[in-house]
Amino acid sequence: MPTLKIHHIGYLVKKIEAAIHTFETLGYQVVQASMYDDIRKVNICFMQKDNYCIELVSPAAEDSLVSGLLKKYKNCPYHICYETADFDRDYQMLLSNGFISIDTPTPAPALQGRDVVFLTSASMGMIELLRS
Repeated sequence: MPTLKIHHIGYLVKKIEAAIHTFETLGYQVVQASMYDDIRKVNICFMQKDNYCIELVSPAAEDSLVSGLLKKYKNCPYHICYETADFDRDYQMLLSNGFISIDTPTPAPALQGRDVVFLTSASMGMIELLRS
């Protein structure tokens, strides 16, 4: 049985500063200031409310990994990130249960360089797996 713990919900936004302000009006607080992820070409900001963490993700370039998603889905939640202490085992478990890897495990600058990988399932959409 996997030991997956929800870390955050990824929220796709067109304009990150405007989104930060709007989430602040709902009572969210910035827990990690907006920063640039040069691997994925996105700006990222983590916010929290009631022990609920969201990751605002905004494309910083036309060839960003999320630019196409933003054009298709607009501003919206688009992935759940699961943290695991046994990254390699749980990654293989997800693959063997029908998840398809969108990329390969890569360090995430906004998460202290810990490895992440994005996967998708036809029956539930995209998830992110984070190494503890």
